[in-house]
Amino acid sequence: MKSSREIIDLRHKNILQLLQKKQTASVAELSNRFNVTTATIRRDLEILEKLGSIKRYFGGVQYILPPNVDVHYRTEKGNPTPAKIAIAKKAASMICPADTVFLNSSSTALLILDYLSDIHASIITNNARALYCEYPESVDLLLTGGEVYGNKQSLVGEFAISSIKKVTAGICFMGASGVSSVGGVTSSIVQEVNVNQSMISQCSGPKIVVADSSKIGVRQSFFSYGLEQVTHLITDSAADKRELELISNCGVEIIVVDV
Repeated sequence: MKSSREIIDLRHKNILQLLQKKQTASVAELSNRFNVTTATIRRDLEILEKLGSIKRYFGGVQYILPPNVDVHYRTEKGNPTPAKIAIAKKAASMICPADTVFLNSSSTALLILDYLSDIHASIITNNARALYCEYPESVDLLLTGGEVYGNKQSLVGEFAISSIKKVTAGICFMGASGVSSVGGVTSSIVQEVNVNQSMISQCSGPKIVVADSSKIGVRQSFFSYGLEQVTHLITDSAADKRELELISNCGVEIIVVDV
């Protein structure tokens, strides 16, 4: 049986999923939709507003882009930061011949494709923007399929998860909106959480988080997985040293690249 906290967290998640699709909703509409009182919905919305996910107005609510969202998505004209490039290069160097690799939808994980050596490997990603990247002919690129989420063009939903569950990867590289010793690995986009969890659970080898210093010590709205499921963190030299020490104490090997 679910606890009260689990029920509330699930309702918050479902409210945000609805608002991401509709952008706005009234308190009465949400009350009817989730079969709770208007007072309960108002309390829910007050909590979600403090997280920076929504903006309340009289009688209703509007979805807003959460703070610290990584909006610099990779396109043909993308301009990634030196830190992300350095992290991606280090990650690419860790891929071995014949590896099957998961990359999630983050811009840093996607950059890894640009720096792969000429080895045979299978790369599986839920980032539709991978189609814009250049990579060696010896690399097999597979998209998970699924529902295309927003301008980020991440592939999410049951179709994507079903595809991932048919694969066992030997290594995975997971970008994140936040990585902290307290909050674990978190995302600003609720639809991507289940995909991230599936990739982690279907990886039999190193589970590597790639996150530049702006994500270290940050705790975003949606929990993806705990640090106990992470083997390595690749970040840059500007990351908070004390926070990296705390993350290391959780059993994560820290790899710092200079920028």
